[in-house]
Amino acid sequence: MKKILVTGGLGFIGSHTVVELQNKGFEVVIIDNLSNTTIDVLGQITEITGTKPDFHQIDLRIKNDVKDFFKNNHVDGIIHFAAYKAVGESMGEPLEYYENNFNSLIYLLQEMRDRKLDNFIFSSSCTVYGQADKLPITEEAPVKAAESVYGNTKQVGEEIIKDTSKAHNINAIALRYFNPIGGHPSIKIGELPLGVPQNLIPFITQTAAGMREELSVFGNDYPTKDGTAVRDYIDVVDLARAHIAALRRLIDKKNKKSFEYFNVGSGNGSSVLEIINTFEKVNNIKLNYKIVGRREGDVVVAFADTAIANKELNWKTEISLEKTLETAWKWQLKQTV
Repeated sequence: MKKILVTGGLGFIGSHTVVELQNKGFEVVIIDNLSNTTIDVLGQITEITGTKPDFHQIDLRIKNDVKDFFKNNHVDGIIHFAAYKAVGESMGEPLEYYENNFNSLIYLLQEMRDRKLDNFIFSSSCTVYGQADKLPITEEAPVKAAESVYGNTKQVGEEIIKDTSKAHNINAIALRYFNPIGGHPSIKIGELPLGVPQNLIPFITQTAAGMREELSVFGNDYPTKDGTAVRDYIDVVDLARAHIAALRRLIDKKNKKSFEYFNVGSGNGSSVLEIINTFEKVNNIKLNYKIVGRREGDVVVAFADTAIANKELNWKTEISLEKTLETAWKWQLKQTV
């Protein structure tokens, strides 16, 4: 049985990926510093899969703690989620973002180099494309100057992996996510940000639940069908399964280059207002929202061309937007009971 390290494995995407890994027979070890999640998620994962993953509370910015972990644990692959991830917040806290997102990545790669470990999956982002010239966005689209500090950490992160991969013969795949939303159909895990949500869907669900007075829609003067920003929303379970597909590609030596990258999205663009309307319709609820000014660092339109990922990873999305928004609301209701 292959043993896979998942950093940030109690976070939103990480926890769903741990579940999918366990369901496919992998042994999982999790590192998480609990900065944006709680230890309760470990119990919820165990309830879903029947197997408790090995868990280590480690801050990956502390190099000696990273070294100690690898001294005592051999792994067959790493899926690296642990990172700060909010576009808006990153603009006001650049040094925290650079320290956290780069140091954790570098210390992991140094251990892989020194211990001759292989198979690295990096949680990247469509933010590397900035405001793309052509839509949908293919992997051929140029990586542009980042619109946000967060986006820059993903761009430079990919460069670090590419250079390391070449110099030290480490096989790696970066998955460039579009916008992950939703939750597990068991309603045992989902998106549960600590503090004020930075992403649209938890803001919608918390507003619907009466936890927040109103939802702010950032800008309605964009050159889009209804003036609001357009994104590609992907169900987190579909996204988690893309990681398993990428990991298998590396373990089975099917990769064509030592460093590859793939777009992971639904292939459909939805505006903020379309998401609000769909949420209201499937859950039979009215949302209190208001239009406010644009948010610094936001691109106007981004949605994926997933043809390459579909073919090379033998993966595609299966869960509809309606189903995803229904699950997200059920998850929110469970938190507020």
